[in-house]
This record gives sequence, structure tokens and C-alpha cells, in this order.
Amino acid sequence: MAVLTKTPVGAPVVRGGVAQSLRDSLVIARRNLIRMTRIPEMILFGVIQPVMFVVLFTYVFGGSMKIGDSTDSDVYKNFLMAGIFAQTVTFATAGSAAGIADDMQKGLIDRFRSLPMARGAVLTGRTVADLAQTAITMLVLASVALLVGWRTGSAEPTTAGRVMAGFGLLLLLGYAFTWIGALIGLSVRTPEAATSGGIIWLFPVTFISNAFVDSSQMTPWVRHIAEWNPFSATVQAARVLFGNPGVVQSDAWPMQHPVWASLIWSALIIVLFRALAVRKYLRATG
Repeated sequence: MAVLTKTPVGAPVVRGGVAQSLRDSLVIARRNLIRMTRIPEMILFGVIQPVMFVVLFTYVFGGSMKIGDSTDSDVYKNFLMAGIFAQTVTFATAGSAAGIADDMQKGLIDRFRSLPMARGAVLTGRTVADLAQTAITMLVLASVALLVGWRTGSAEPTTAGRVMAGFGLLLLLGYAFTWIGALIGLSVRTPEAATSGGIIWLFPVTFISNAFVDSSQMTPWVRHIAEWNPFSATVQAARVLFGNPGVVQSDAWPMQHPVWASLIWSALIIVLFRALAVRKYLRATG
């Protein structure tokens, strides 16, 4: 006599551990990269904004900014670029937030959940794809920076390895901030709200920093905030590794050890906000 068994209804059971999670994340990343190539204006507009910042800050504010004891526009160009690079990678947060909110609104996340997929793969794949897009933007932006006069080693000797390490720290910060964007995208109802929520908090983070002005000239309490800002640590580290002027002399630990501070801040942001985003994702799709 045949015995009928009841099959439980629900999301498929995921097996495979870390290797399965990595494979699933790469599949989702590939899906998002293909989507980006089919909407080239996403990359185009992502490149135009930082290029505009480079041109405006260099030619409009360059002659009036004091870096150390100098108001030379060439000095400001070399001071500025680490801040522009850092701003560019962090502003990718808004794109991450809007993309995830759009997928949630269209029900795509629910379809992913019906597959035997690692629980964090959807978000990891999205952030990896955004990191790849940011790297392309950085390549274009670095080329524009060279055209307007930015040079590595303009203040202190440096090497190609140190320059690449500087860009690596910038991309790591950008990747960390995309996890904040992922959490925002999961917390709002529409892509429009995600875009606003993903960018509005970035203005105080990027401007209360050493990115565009010498923080030693700030009001003491504002300077203290700027020096402990994770964004400032990465900007300071990039300037050190690029050999550019404007490295702030300060007693604050992040300014004295900017490379380590940048690594620590980025790692903490990734660990914290990845955990929060995955938790929010499970609740939103539960």
C-alpha cells in the first residue's frame, strides 16, 4: 500500500554554505551588470555628476581656497581630488537604494525568494554590481582629473602600488556605503523615496569633512566631528597614498593613522549594515 507524504509548502531549502552563497551572489551581480549595460544612461549620468564637481570646484573655487599657507589653484586641484573621488563612491549609495526599492516595488525580490538561493545573495549581488559600476566611474573621473591638472606625488613621493591602494580604500568605502543604501532601499516604499533618502544624509557626511576645505580652519567642535568622520579618514588616507597636499596635522587618531582608520571604519560599516539589511530583507519578504 502506497503511503502519501505531505510536502511542506514554502521557499526552497538552501544548501551549500559559503560556496553556494558566493555563486548565488555572483549570479545576481551578473544580472544587475547586464541590466546596467542595457540602460547606458545609468552609467552616463553617474559619470556626469562627479565630472561637474571637478570642473566647478577646480575653476570656480580653486583660486579662493586656502590650503595650508597657499591659495594656489594648482595646490587646491591636487588637494581636492581625493575628496571628489570619495564623494563619488559614496553618492553611489543613492543608486543602490533606488535599485533595491524598485526591485521590491515590482515584486522581483519575491520571485528571487521562491528560488533555492542564499538569503543574503540578492543584496550582496546588488552591492557588488554597484561596486563594479562605481569602479568604471572612478576610472573615467581619474582621467578627467588628470586632464584638469591633478597629479599623484605632487606633495610627497609615491609609487604606483600606493596609488592603487588609495583607490582600493576609496572603493572599499563606497562598497560599505552601498550597504547603507541597501537598508534604505528596503525601508521605503518607492524608488523616489529611496533616492531622496539615499542622498540627503550624505551632504552633511561629505561636507563636514576634510574633502573640500582644510579642516584645521574649522570651528573647533566642527573640526572634531570632521576628524572622526569615516569619510574624512578615507580622504586623508587617499591623500597620503597619492602624495597630494593638504594632509591634515591633527592629534585625532584617525588623522594620524588614516589608512588603518579607513579600513576599520569601512569594515565596521559593512558588518553592521549588512546584518541590518539582510535582517530587513528577510522581514520584508517573509
